Amino acid sequence: MSWRGDYFYLFENLILKDFRIRYRNMSLGILWSLINPLVMMVVLTFVFRGVVGEQGNSRVPFPLFVLSGLVPYNFFTAAFMTGTTSIVDNAALVKRVPVPREVVPVAAVLSICVHMLIQIALLIAITLLFGMHVGAQWAWLPVMWVLYVAFVCGLALGASAINVYIRDTRYVVESFNLVLFWLVPIFYSFNIIQKKYQPLYNFNPVAAMVMAMRNILLENIPPAHSLVVNMVIAACVSLGIGILTFRRLKSHFFEHI
Repeated sequence: MSWRGDYFYLFENLILKDFRIRYRNMSLGILWSLINPLVMMVVLTFVFRGVVGEQGNSRVPFPLFVLSGLVPYNFFTAAFMTGTTSIVDNAALVKRVPVPREVVPVAAVLSICVHMLIQIALLIAITLLFGMHVGAQWAWLPVMWVLYVAFVCGLALGASAINVYIRDTRYVVESFNLVLFWLVPIFYSFNIIQKKYQPLYNFNPVAAMVMAMRNILLENIPPAHSLVVNMVIAACVSLGIGILTFRRLKSHFFEHI
């Protein structure tokens, strides 16, 4: 087997290993990828539509409105956290196997893509169930998700390298993910945000991805040009900084793990 084949084999096994470990000893297994967003969709719908009152875009069923925000947010939080701890969690592999260390955090993010695909399938099914129609703009879905995954890979590369030296990094990421839930328009519409704060949402890649998903699936229009541009910039900057940070720090991984 060539060195490229060896790396591909390792890459594939890292992705599958993380996927298997996540659902090991769980009786429902992969169904949790469907149950978690559905439960959150029901709870948020009850609280913000039933208890608090009318929220979001009245033209769109509120459960669908919420789910279109939860799917991008869930992927980001799971992939960012898994990527951050990936080098430390795979310390034995990093020490013993002479492969590019960058493979480890990238594989950790891609392992979450399996859950992402399941949740996107759920979102599409519910979108069709509520009477939305497939349109030409749906071709933007893979484009936006590739940019989004690239953005998260960059974050994972940088955070995983820093986590080797500063183990509190994972707790910073956990806290950040919790705060981010309120800073992404998951259960509220972008239209209610005060104008002075709207640029913060436009330049927040997670919020931009949520708004792009709603453009495509719920409004039957292509994602706004500004959202596409911001996602391209976010992906390039994140990957660039992440790769540079990782390469600068990886030479001393062995001493700290």
